[in-house]
Amino acid sequence: MPTRTGTGSTSSQRRVVLVTRRTRLDDLVQRHHTLGQARFYLEHLGADFGDYLAENEAYLRSLREVVRALEAWGRWQMVDRSLLPNVVFDPTDIVVALGQDGLVANTMKYLQGQPVIGLNPEPERWDGLLLPHRPGDLGALLPEVALGRTATRAVTMAEARLSDGQVLRAVNDLFIGPRTHTSAQYELCFDGRREWQSSSGLIVSTGLGSTAWLRSVVTGSLAIAAAWGHQTATTQAYTPLPWDAGQLVFAVREPFPSRRSQVGLVCGQVDAKHPLEIRSGMPEHGVIFSDGIEADFLRFNAGVSARIGVAATQGCLISSG
Repeated sequence: MPTRTGTGSTSSQRRVVLVTRRTRLDDLVQRHHTLGQARFYLEHLGADFGDYLAENEAYLRSLREVVRALEAWGRWQMVDRSLLPNVVFDPTDIVVALGQDGLVANTMKYLQGQPVIGLNPEPERWDGLLLPHRPGDLGALLPEVALGRTATRAVTMAEARLSDGQVLRAVNDLFIGPRTHTSAQYELCFDGRREWQSSSGLIVSTGLGSTAWLRSVVTGSLAIAAAWGHQTATTQAYTPLPWDAGQLVFAVREPFPSRRSQVGLVCGQVDAKHPLEIRSGMPEHGVIFSDGIEADFLRFNAGVSARIGVAATQGCLISSG
């Protein structure tokens, strides 16, 4: 991961770290070894290989534009998303994420409040809630960010702290449960209440995440309740939390009642005074992962406890205005 330094007068300015991601085409070629074999595999399945090529070319075109801006800027470094856990970020770094919303979230959780510029490589393809800027904006944007003259949005993060000392943060949500399609077994303690539960796991959502996975959980639950005759459920409007909310929301997925497991404690708001504590009862395959990245996880097997709360550090997203 070489640091690239330009020759102009900007070389003494703050370092910019560019975070990139592999495209779908990159992943296919890695799996099938050659472009021809990747094409054969997709076309044999009836998929449109041309769409993969178009997406890859759009990303490379955006990447070239970003690199030109960074070379004019001065000090910069390019990092693939897979290497983020090993990167040491300086407090003065400016971070640029070129990719989908998930890349911004996956990057932000490794930072300590450094500003993040989300660039949308293909606005016609990606909605880009966390990608308010285009690659062509970067050259003019960097000096403004360095001088603190841009608008920002604070993003609350969740944090899981295990009894063995491991820590994992999340920008959208944490999933706690089984790695495979089995039941999660755990003891849940919240707000002075304690239950042994069996479920398909639980999610803990931030304000930003409350617009996504949590929303689908709540919407589905209300629809099921309405279908079973609870008509008041259809009139309850779902309201996401603000991105900078000082609390999290947890929801248990598919809780199962039995002689041993209870279902009385299935949702709640977590804040500094009301943390969520979970003790795993899963002999194997128990995990905690964040922001939908299953490869980035903590093992959460029997005997390990987790304390879930609001992270002390907030993310800092450079907004559009």
